[in-house]
Parts: sequence; C-alpha cells; structure tokens
Amino acid sequence: MEEGNKSSIDYLQEPFSRIGYKMHLLLQVGKALMESGADTDRTVRDMKRAAAYMGIPPERIHQHTMYTTLMLNVNDDQHSYTEFCKCRNHGINMTTLSAVSKLTWKALARNYTLESFERHLMRIQGIPKSYTVGQTALGAGAACGGFAVLFGGSLLDFFLTALCACFGFYMRRLCNAYAFNQYAAIAITSFAATTLAWATQFPLGELHWYPLIACTLFLVPGIPLINAIDDFLNNFIVSGLTRAIHTLLVVGSMTFGIVLAIRLGNVADFTEVSLSPHSLYLAQAVAAAISAMGFSIIFNIPRRLLPVVGVGGVITVMLRNFCVMELGASQAFGSFLGAAVVGIIALKAIHIFHTPNVVLTIPSAIPMIPGVLLYRLLFALLNISTITPAALLDGIRSGVEAIIIIIGIAVGVAIPNIFNHRHIEKVKQKRVARLLALRDED
Repeated sequence: MEEGNKSSIDYLQEPFSRIGYKMHLLLQVGKALMESGADTDRTVRDMKRAAAYMGIPPERIHQHTMYTTLMLNVNDDQHSYTEFCKCRNHGINMTTLSAVSKLTWKALARNYTLESFERHLMRIQGIPKSYTVGQTALGAGAACGGFAVLFGGSLLDFFLTALCACFGFYMRRLCNAYAFNQYAAIAITSFAATTLAWATQFPLGELHWYPLIACTLFLVPGIPLINAIDDFLNNFIVSGLTRAIHTLLVVGSMTFGIVLAIRLGNVADFTEVSLSPHSLYLAQAVAAAISAMGFSIIFNIPRRLLPVVGVGGVITVMLRNFCVMELGASQAFGSFLGAAVVGIIALKAIHIFHTPNVVLTIPSAIPMIPGVLLYRLLFALLNISTITPAALLDGIRSGVEAIIIIIGIAVGVAIPNIFNHRHIEKVKQKRVARLLALRDED
C-alpha cells in the first residue's frame, strides 16, 4: 500500500497545483472506463470522484463526454485549462471497469500521490485477461449454444451451435489480426459461422434451424445496446446516438453476412422459425446460466463472479419465461421484470462481492437481448424488393418489438438508480466528503 506524505496532501488540496498532470490522469481514468464498456454516467461519476481525490472541487470541473472523445475543463475566475482525449479501442472488459472504480475510492482513502495513482492505473491497464483465447472461444460457443436452447432447441442444437460459434470466434480473431475494418470483420465472421452451420446439416440428413439462428449471437452488441438506452435516460444524447448507430452497423454487418451465406446455400428464410421456449424449468434454467457465464467470459468478468452471474441469468430468464408462458404477459414486460429484480438484488450483492453493480446486472440480463428480432428487421429491409408487404410489416414489427424489449431491459437494470438515484448519490458524496475530511485532519 502506497500512501501520500504530508507534502503530497498539500498539493492535492490545491486545485491548480500540477493541473496538467492531474487532467491527464483524469482523462486516462475516463478513457479506461469508456473503452472497457462503461456507460457515460459511470464514466463521468468516476472521473469526478478522482477529481475530488486530486483536490479539484466539483464546481470547478466541466466534462463533455462522448463515445469517442473526452473533453475536460478546469477553471475559476483567473484560470482555465482544457484537454482532450480520444477513445478508439472500444471493447468490454469488466475486470478493468471494476478495478478503475475501486482505484478511485482507494486513492481517496489512502491518499495516493499522483505518481502512485498513475502506477496503479497503468498496472490496471496492463492486467492480462482472466481467460485464455481458447477459454474465451469456448465461452462464446457456450453463450450461443445456450441461446439455441433458450429458443427451444435440443441438446444436439446446443453442440452444433457451440461448434459454429467457436469457429466464428476464431475467424473474427483472424480478421482482427489482419487489421480488417471492424464491420467487415463482423460480416466475414457471421458469413463463416452461418456457412458452417449450414454445412453441418449434410451429415445429419435434416436441417437444424437453431444453429443457423444462434451461432452468430456472440457478436450482438448487447452492452452497447443497453448503454445507449442508459445514455438516453441520463440525457447523454450524443453519446447514446453514437452507441445506437454503432449497434445498428454491427447488426447490419451481421445480417449481411448471414444473408449472403443463406443465399449461397439456397436456404429458405429461417427468420420465421419460432423462438419461443418449449419448456419452462430445468433445461431453460441451465441454458440461461450457461449463456450468462459464457458472455461473462467474453466480457472478462473476474472468475470468482461467474457463478454469481450464472444465478443472475437464471433469475432473469426464468422470471421472463414465467411472465410470458404462465401469465400471458408480453416479452418486453417479462424482460423488464427479470432485469428489475436482478437490479434490486444487486444493490445488496455489490456489498457482498465488492464490485460495481454493472458487473453483476448486465451479464445477467444479456441472455434476454433480442438480437434475432433485430436482424429479422434488417433481413426484411435487405430483401425489400422480393418480399411481400406482409413479410416486410412483420420484419418492422420484429424490430419495434426488439427495441421495446431492450428499453425494458435497460430500464429494469437501472431501476434502482432511476428511483433511488438521489439517495445513492447522496450516500456516495457523504463518503467522499468523509474521506476528504480525514485527509485534511492528517
């Protein structure tokens, strides 16, 4: 543990002492969060907490946070300093997200010097992933196989889907290794995975639809989708629009690859296959847990939290299925209820497992993301010259339903913050003030 001495505390109490260095570190905090899958509200909040540790009052700091650019200004009547930072390498890394959030609290509690804070931040950014490439590929396969079962597929569908998804995962890595455009890489990956899913049908003598439907779902940008809705709800409109457009481009690239594969394979339109589960209990619960843990591996969640997220996936999916199959409610309402229950449980669980709530709630809700409904819409638009008006209308209806479900999931996950935001923020601000007061006393 590295703590600051009296001289370091002195310059931390002066807002403009070493201001260039402080702003650089603040932007690095924001960049690490934004590139690891944090929503804009969390990024702003953690940067402000780090600024408080550095002695910069909240009324002196001004942030303009977008998906690809962070702008920071610190000023008073005599001074004004502005610095920018670009965020280019977006991905999902829950371990980094959690570690950066913890670092901002530790810096307050332990009076880190700026140099010590930077060393800790650099160490976090250099932490190797918790899972090997092979383990991540298996996670992607398990996630998609779980989706196939959730849609009503059999055990054979699970293994076929997992095989094709693993192949697609390695194809995407190959495209990234050759620095392909990310959307081109997604189209190539979805084409390759769908083609393999089609080719595996020949030894079986019959066409299995669910591997064709589910083998590319590890590409669906579930967290950017949820973050986009969160940004809209928190009035970060520009950032939310950027995330939404990125999501549309990803799903469009997926759809292009899938459509090309089924056209070359002369496969009939499989988007009309029923995606409703045929059972409610054991098979669905196991599939939900496997899918949630599979995505958690892709998101690089700490190993100790995998069983927790698996239980969260079971809760969300089983509540959704119960509402839809037993109560006759809509899928949107069922998804909202499942996400809301996990969001409320996470309020207590975060204190037990010492991790931000987003690390527990979002992966638990990911198995409910309606990726298939989104590319049903794009499938219809790509074939607009050949499909019937009824089929086009059905595609549009699927897209609207998908958007409503995603909003339901995002609102459900965020429901504690929506209804208890002021109280939660007040508690955190009191904690920050208490830690600063202790530093002043020292």
